[in-house]
Amino acid sequence: MPEPTADRRRAPGPRPEASALAHALRTALRGEVDFGAAARALTTMDASNYRRVPIGVVSPFDADDVSAALAVCREHGVPVVPRGAGTSIAGQATGTGVVLDFTRHMRRVLAVDPESRTAVVQPGTVLDCLRAAARPHGLTFGPDPSTHSRCTLGGMIGNNACGAHSVAYGTTADNVTRLSVVRYGGERAVLARGWTGGPPALPALVDSHLALLRTGYPPGLPRRISGYALDALLPENGTDLARAYCGSEGTLAVLTEAEVRLVPEPAARALAVLGYADETAAADAAAGLLPYHPLTVEGMAADLVRDPAARAALPPAGAWLFAETGGATEAEARAAADTLTRAADALRATVVTDPAARRALWAVREDAAGTATRTPDGAEAWPGWEDCAVPPARLGAYLRDFRALLTARGLRGTPYGHFGDGCVHVRIDFDLVSAAGIARFRTFSEALADLVVSHGGSLSGEHGDGLARAELLPRMYGPELTALFARVKQAWDPDGGLNPDVLTTPAPLDAHLRFAVLPSAPVPTAFSYPADNGDFATAVRRCVGVAKCRVEGPSTGPDVMCPSFRATGEERHSTRGRARLLHEMLAGELIPDGWRSSELHDALDLCLSCKGCRSDCPVGVDMATYKAEFLHHHYAGRRRPRTHHTLGRLPEWLRLAAPFARPLNAAASIAPLASLAKHLAGLTPERDLPRLAPRTFRHWYASRPRPSQGLPVLLYPDTFTNHLTPAVGQAAVTVLQSAGLRPLLPAAPVCCGLTYLSTSQLDRARRVMRRTLDTMEASSHPLVVLEPSCAATLRTDLPELLPDDPRAAELSSRVRTFAQALEEYAPDWQPPRLDRPVTGQTHCHQHAVLGDAAEARLRARAGLTGTLAGGCCGLAGNFGFEPGHYEVSVACAEDQLLPALRAATPHTALLADGYSCRTQLHQLAGVRARHLAELLAEGLPPGTP
Repeated sequence: MPEPTADRRRAPGPRPEASALAHALRTALRGEVDFGAAARALTTMDASNYRRVPIGVVSPFDADDVSAALAVCREHGVPVVPRGAGTSIAGQATGTGVVLDFTRHMRRVLAVDPESRTAVVQPGTVLDCLRAAARPHGLTFGPDPSTHSRCTLGGMIGNNACGAHSVAYGTTADNVTRLSVVRYGGERAVLARGWTGGPPALPALVDSHLALLRTGYPPGLPRRISGYALDALLPENGTDLARAYCGSEGTLAVLTEAEVRLVPEPAARALAVLGYADETAAADAAAGLLPYHPLTVEGMAADLVRDPAARAALPPAGAWLFAETGGATEAEARAAADTLTRAADALRATVVTDPAARRALWAVREDAAGTATRTPDGAEAWPGWEDCAVPPARLGAYLRDFRALLTARGLRGTPYGHFGDGCVHVRIDFDLVSAAGIARFRTFSEALADLVVSHGGSLSGEHGDGLARAELLPRMYGPELTALFARVKQAWDPDGGLNPDVLTTPAPLDAHLRFAVLPSAPVPTAFSYPADNGDFATAVRRCVGVAKCRVEGPSTGPDVMCPSFRATGEERHSTRGRARLLHEMLAGELIPDGWRSSELHDALDLCLSCKGCRSDCPVGVDMATYKAEFLHHHYAGRRRPRTHHTLGRLPEWLRLAAPFARPLNAAASIAPLASLAKHLAGLTPERDLPRLAPRTFRHWYASRPRPSQGLPVLLYPDTFTNHLTPAVGQAAVTVLQSAGLRPLLPAAPVCCGLTYLSTSQLDRARRVMRRTLDTMEASSHPLVVLEPSCAATLRTDLPELLPDDPRAAELSSRVRTFAQALEEYAPDWQPPRLDRPVTGQTHCHQHAVLGDAAEARLRARAGLTGTLAGGCCGLAGNFGFEPGHYEVSVACAEDQLLPALRAATPHTALLADGYSCRTQLHQLAGVRARHLAELLAEGLPPGTP
């Protein structure tokens, strides 16, 4: 990327009229008003193909703020777009005016009434928070999109979201009773049944078009989300203004509060997984399951399940239906699932009742929204026709015609979704960069709209029309009904200030595409990005806005992503937020400084480089790599922070300090000297200095008899094991020898380059890596790496930084963790029986890159029961030692690790294979955690060498 010129070193400030608007908003509101480049950049996109640059972002504190903001915006003639989690697929959560972000303040569950089975929520309330508040009363909110862990009720109402359980509970509109809204200009209203709260002209508009409203909507369609639901205003339908508002995508009024219905949550559930030859066979079978009253009927094809472990959990098939049943007891739920299974005409089937197993299977389905963004061969695939719906009985026929249309247009996509409701999700490998590709996107969209209508369907069955489909609504509804939509919009919003370009005044479906602003030529980079054809822009646009990284803590499973967002709750500290800023940096409009951008630097500062997104993000965003890349360029030719020289070059300093370990440790125990040392090194004062080992691991190994028997394996003497915790290496030697292996050490000191990577000193990292390759190229033995972060670096970063050196890929292929080596090269070895519970931390790099299945199996064979905490310990190498990071570091530890420690019994063993994790536990909790090798070594018979 070229360096910015002198007159483009800062992002352009707001235009004079925008400055006046910002001043007026700050005067009128209690909430935040941010017209800065970073805030605007974070909201240019949602989860769609579209990008629109807002003037500014307002985070209203309450309904008074919303009313005041709308009044000010109307006075200044500026449009307004309400926004929740930004997971909309069709572009309706983007806009060119002021974005109202409801996720910061207006996010509370205000009341839960178990007697009336209702709840009152603010628009920024996350669905899972509402479900958690209702759960103690045996209730839940029925609609549950796959983004339930981060989507908001306001967004669900705006899009009339549905989710997997809509065959039982209907759409969001079916579960709304009362809505408080504010019109453009600030006027407030309450919508329920009846005309109260609506614009005065609305009753006459409906009354004069009764025949059209009774005949203009396709029948037998449970998922009709497109357009306005004006048929809810018919007298025979109860003249329900609240229901008619649902799905209006922020174009009529802005929601400030909602009363919603709750439904009883089944005491027990069973999941029938039914296998079919392909997705059309599954679609043909789906409607036949509805008479058995399932809670869900979801469909998915096999090529969306790319994880071998996930595939193994499913019955062998080309596609599956997931049909869930409920009951008062597990036996009752299973009996219902068994009955449904017998009627399903499936090739193979399995019924699962265990809650953990059901959650794991549902995670496979929920991650499809991300998995589908890449075809099996790695090509990019995009939304745009993400959620068409047809009558369920016609779904199989529609899918066959849809497949034929794809083939005829030379496109690929894998359908999945809510087959019981006839709703299909699909991402298609559109070329949305070239003029020819965009033209094909348009002609395909027009042809597919006609195909959907020919099957009696809706252009949107869940996510709304937005920018993607609004232009095509006349093909579905005809000119008379779409003209009525426009008149209704005019009655509600005569100034046209609420979410323009959506629904009634549509922008072209091929306008505002988010890819047009990206550079056409690859940006020179240090990493090779092999999964993205060597193109940094392609890597950055992996983020499609699914926002799994926005799940708030505390986390309940093994997922790591995204610890900084869990700690701060701020979008810019999520993986998605950082990817959005990188996208805007490459675009150069809002962030014209390129690699020198302070907005990117500030957002990446709290990234722990945990690599959690590499595995937990459904689309495989790798923010740790992107951060190292950015900072490498950011500091090129510039002065670096002191910690980059002290912590980044830690292996060099430790080698120099090794002969003086004892006096240095003594000096570090004197508080004034330790404080001075931390100050000089640029370290945060809250941390203690690590103690140096008086005798390095290599020194210990050299002084002992050389083993002569057993299969040789190369034991990697990483910096942390060698200089700080040699007991780990000694224990590993003992265990490996007891297993019949012969551990050898490299002839000279080696370094994987981790500390240089984590401080973005990539040129130095490459030099260090090449020296390591020079030292180790003579050996072809398996490489056993005790420190998970070093193993992950050797496995992935080494070949990605040295793609032209074949030795890098060869060495990467030989890397094994301690447990993997024992399992692979000593399969008959029996570990000592320790028979005690364990708790502790799975290193985030191990989770993300290496996996911990071998470690779990080894613990089980040794009689170690329980699971280790997920998440990130929060120390994350140099991160926790750097100034300004301590509070976030502690907050990350409080997510899972420290609560697990407090819940442990005195007999529980504390395990942490990572040096950072052990250090965090020692410094925050005063306890000593051990590497698995140490625990096993202690259990071996006395006298074991």
